[in-house]
Order: sequence, then C-alpha cells, then structure tokens
Amino acid sequence: MFQPSQQDVRRFFCGAAAKQRSGAVLTPMEDIAGRWIVQHPEYDADLADEAEALARVYTVEEGRSNPFLHLSMHLSIEEQCSIDQPTGIRQAVALLAAKRNSLHDAHHEVMECLGEMVWASQRSGLPPDGQAYLEAVRQRATR
Repeated sequence: MFQPSQQDVRRFFCGAAAKQRSGAVLTPMEDIAGRWIVQHPEYDADLADEAEALARVYTVEEGRSNPFLHLSMHLSIEEQCSIDQPTGIRQAVALLAAKRNSLHDAHHEVMECLGEMVWASQRSGLPPDGQAYLEAVRQRATR
C-alpha cells in the first residue's frame, strides 16, 4: 500500500497544478487531481509555490481548511467510488450527488462522514468502521 508523506502529497498537488497551468500532459492521477483543483480556485496560491506549501502549517485557528487534506479527501472519495469500497459507496455518493444536484457538494458532505469515521477510529483505537461511514452517507442521501 502506498503511504505518501505530507511532503509527497503537497509535491504531488503542486506539481499537478503546475502541469495543468502549463498545459503539460498529466498522468491519470494528476488528471483526476486537476479536475478537483479547478473546482477550488481558492487554493491556487497554496498550490503555486511548492516551497511555501512544504513549509506551511495549516491550523484550525486560521479558519480555513488545509487545501492538501481537502484535495486528498476528494481523491480518496473518488477512488472509493471507482472500486466501490466499502461496497455500496458508489451508489450512496451518486444518490447524494443527484439529491444535491452536484457531485462537488456531495463530496463535501461525504468528507464530513469520512472525517467522522477517522475521528471515531482514532478515539476508540478500533479500525475504521466502513459500514458506519457508508450508512452516514446513505442517511444524507435519503433525508
């Protein structure tokens, strides 16, 4: 399993953004990242300076999200949907996207569910509960 470091993740997104801006050929993963980068122009400055991105510390007190965490969550959700893991997530996200009339908005809601699952796992010391995560997404899609 690939487990990139924080620096690897930041280099990846900065590199994908730079290649996208210059019109260079993107790898398939950079292309997926690029689609989410375009939907977040508020992160352009964060992605434009790799050295600053590597040194920057994002805190909750700043009142803004960490762009690299946020974009990574978009990629994680897209990957989960592509392989339907946990089983049913593809359908649940599609239903939520249809209900919200926006895949982007649906992803943001799924991020809340994903974050809750990770937080609960860390708090309890137990493995992440994929079924609880899936159920949380389904509940959002059906209410």
